[in-house]
Amino acid sequence: MSTRDVPERVGDLPKIGRPATSALLQLGATTLAEVAGFSRAELLALHGVGPKAVRILEEALAAAGAGLRDPGPAPGA
Repeated sequence: MSTRDVPERVGDLPKIGRPATSALLQLGATTLAEVAGFSRAELLALHGVGPKAVRILEEALAAAGAGLRDPGPAPGA
């Protein structure tokens, strides 16, 4: 799927750019509540999702009284 085919906005997600929106759609995440199930590191690992998109998502989640999933303890900790 070309990013040109991806809508600028999906569900209640903020405008984060088509590549980042496409990456979230491939995971089935179309709402902020679904994005909250991911950690910052998981989002940044997605092709098309960069620090700016994650910052925008974090700000939108904070405004809704939510946040990204805690990454948990490091392996072996």
